[in-house]
Amino acid sequence: MTPRIQPDDQHQVEYVTGQDELTAAQAAHDGPPTGQGRLRIGFSFWGFLGHGVTDTPDGGRFWRRPIVDALTAAGHQVILLQANRDAAEAGQDLPYQWESGFPALDILLAEWRWPMPDRNTTACGSTGHTCDLHRQNDLIGHYTAAGTATLIWDTDRQLPADDALRELPHVIVGDPALLPTPGTVSLLAPVPDHLLDEADPQKLAARHRPLPLAYVGNQYDRDHDFEEFFVPAATRFRHRVAGKWPRTSRWPAVNFTGRCPFPEVQDIYLGALCTVLLNPRRYSSVGAVSQRRFEAPLAGCLPIAPTTLAQAAAFTPEILLAADGREVIERIEWAQRIAGTAEHAAVIGDCLTRLAPFRLSTWTPRLLQVLHTLTATAKAKP
Repeated sequence: MTPRIQPDDQHQVEYVTGQDELTAAQAAHDGPPTGQGRLRIGFSFWGFLGHGVTDTPDGGRFWRRPIVDALTAAGHQVILLQANRDAAEAGQDLPYQWESGFPALDILLAEWRWPMPDRNTTACGSTGHTCDLHRQNDLIGHYTAAGTATLIWDTDRQLPADDALRELPHVIVGDPALLPTPGTVSLLAPVPDHLLDEADPQKLAARHRPLPLAYVGNQYDRDHDFEEFFVPAATRFRHRVAGKWPRTSRWPAVNFTGRCPFPEVQDIYLGALCTVLLNPRRYSSVGAVSQRRFEAPLAGCLPIAPTTLAQAAAFTPEILLAADGREVIERIEWAQRIAGTAEHAAVIGDCLTRLAPFRLSTWTPRLLQVLHTLTATAKAKP
């Protein structure tokens, strides 16, 4: 049974009991509830289900394939509607169904893509072009415009506030935030159950961790948090920053090592004592975090959270909150003092416990509830 987390008055977040998890997990594997039939779900995403390639910012590899597997296990058909990049770029032949046309669907699930100059806004076939936005536009035009139920998962929070899609009755926008935008539903990414079940705080605390500090992720809109919270500590401790950081001249003391293969992410965190949860402002203001929040504690790497992150206590213990760069340094020094002790294992355990509300087995039934509500609304339209 997973312990219940008691949020304080400032951090009222929905949590679930262990019995809730057992019930939800059973529902996810027993198939659609009575009166809610098998869905044909068209899933549009620009990324990979497997490990993919090194030269990609695709963080969805952590949770995307588990979602497809969970929906399939629940009795639904998932059809993948973007290019099969696993085969074309990574050379992986995975056992899923890709379609380049417009198959019959009950619902369209779209990880939202947005215009990126010189990448997906250029002509098809031109150098550097990716066709994710063109394909998404075609899918929206074919399905959503015709009244098909549509869930837009705005995973990077890029859908404009005034986009007309938000007003359609058969469209719901999923906001990956604990404080979602009004008119949307909260839909943070899940963490696979088996990773939580296999994480052992005592064993993780006992590991040798040569790096006091590490960060895995890309630069995108993170300069402010990086400057304020990470750089001061980087001048004091051995560290590593892995990811795409094309503009680094202002931080000559920081050890940027470039992008790394996806499987190496866990190895980096297994060798690091602490990380800092760096977020774009559009994430921090609403309690949104990337998958790094899950990857780090699963490897026993303590996630230090800036207090500018709304609902930060939902993600990390109070002892790991930091108001500025000086406090980040203090947290790392404290972590060095307790490294390998029972206290260290207890803090790792606390971090892992806070992941419980995001278990895939509880997340999947919630997603399916949204999908069934959407399809019922679309079918009820005159």
